[in-house]
Amino acid sequence: MRVLNFYSAVFADQLRRGRKTATIRLGDKSHKYRKNDCVLVTIGYQYSPREKIFHAVIDSVEVKRMRDLSPRDIEHDNPEFRRVEDLMSFLQQIYDRPVDLDDVVTVVRFSQIVEPSSPIRDRIHGVGGAQN
Repeated sequence: MRVLNFYSAVFADQLRRGRKTATIRLGDKSHKYRKNDCVLVTIGYQYSPREKIFHAVIDSVEVKRMRDLSPRDIEHDNPEFRRVEDLMSFLQQIYDRPVDLDDVVTVVRFSQIVEPSSPIRDRIHGVGGAQN
């Protein structure tokens, strides 16, 4: 199983709340992530313990130039950003190198896989075959 790891704990809350549904990675990562792959979403640094956030399915993988990112692409990666310049500045910090409008990025969209609810919970909430 592949891992989709995030380094900043800032993203943990956004991921858990469903506010972060994509990641924009510098370079062409289409060989690493493919549509319909199941991935484990984690938070942590290399060579350190990582926290499991959830399992997810990859919905789409798009390779494009930084200049071609839509505001929606950017917002799904980071709900606080709307502009390419904001994302470029952020990626420069993450990758510790200059980033410009001609750089290739990969937009990986994903959806959390939720566990089925329990029959007891369903009865409490009036779901399923519970009798009235």
